Amino acid sequence: MSVQVVLSELTKIYPKADTPSVHSVDLTIQPGSLFALLGPSGCGKTTTLKMIAGLLEPTLGEITFDGRPVARVPAERRNVAMVFQKPLLFPHMTIGENVAFGLRMRKVDQATIKQRVGEMLDLVRLPGVEGRRPGELSGGQEQRISLARALVTKPVVLLLDEPLSQLDANLRIEMRDLIRQIQRELGITTIFVTHDQEEAVMLADRIALMLDGKLLQVDAPASFYERPISMLVARFFGARNFLPGEMVDGRFQTAVGSFEVGFPAPVDGKLLTIRQEAIELGGGPNSFPARVKRSMYLGTLLRVWVESASGVLEFTAAPGQRFPDGAEVTLRFPPDRVWILPAPDGAG
Repeated sequence: MSVQVVLSELTKIYPKADTPSVHSVDLTIQPGSLFALLGPSGCGKTTTLKMIAGLLEPTLGEITFDGRPVARVPAERRNVAMVFQKPLLFPHMTIGENVAFGLRMRKVDQATIKQRVGEMLDLVRLPGVEGRRPGELSGGQEQRISLARALVTKPVVLLLDEPLSQLDANLRIEMRDLIRQIQRELGITTIFVTHDQEEAVMLADRIALMLDGKLLQVDAPASFYERPISMLVARFFGARNFLPGEMVDGRFQTAVGSFEVGFPAPVDGKLLTIRQEAIELGGGPNSFPARVKRSMYLGTLLRVWVESASGVLEFTAAPGQRFPDGAEVTLRFPPDRVWILPAPDGAG
């Protein structure tokens, strides 16, 4: 079973705080989806997760599960499970006892407990470890057991608070793939918190980007790269090219030239942005000259910085190409990869 989770004007103000930790958040998370709360440390994403879990009570606003208000319902009555950054397993218990803990608290019979524990260990790809202790497991295995313990009670919502942040790179990839496989297999509504935009993009169906307790953009992963709503969002997702200008007769005028735009552009747009990997080499429409400033080899690609009439721009190229310092190049902005943004906050 999965449920729709809706947050309405959700706000959390801690005592003696000058500003809300979470401010008027409105979100709809569809049943069976994998949804990411993304943002830097202190942005309010974990506070939001804890309010959904029932570990914190909102100052204002409501949370509903399939239309049922739960903001003032105790955590143990929400049928929600949460996995934290650290596994937090009981060291004096066996793995089987750790996984069974929630079922024992619910006074489930022993036969059912044994069956469910076995099912969960199979699900997280660790069959047969019931008799071992947490200290005998690797960090990745411990996090898998935490996931099994969370799922054993058949929650309607699974919450993950940066569950991969304590793992090394290879284990993160393994655990990320496992989470996605299990989520698809069970169809459970899953909300996870992360500060890593790559992790969010690879895992989530939809992403909510948060900053200073507010939502900046809620969208499908690709939209944050291709159609960010502000310079702040674009920068968070790694965009580095921003050319000031204005719309004139359906084209965007900048210091390096006039550009055709492949998407409907706001008439009050003030910034053209294009991702580094979208810039092409060669002449034709939407092209202009630039001079290579420096380049950096990164194994799978080459980062190249160039001087232009609009300042320093950056593009990426195949590692076999060569761009000597001072070389003249012609860059082209494909119209369907150009995106127009409003002026940055505080700019005219």
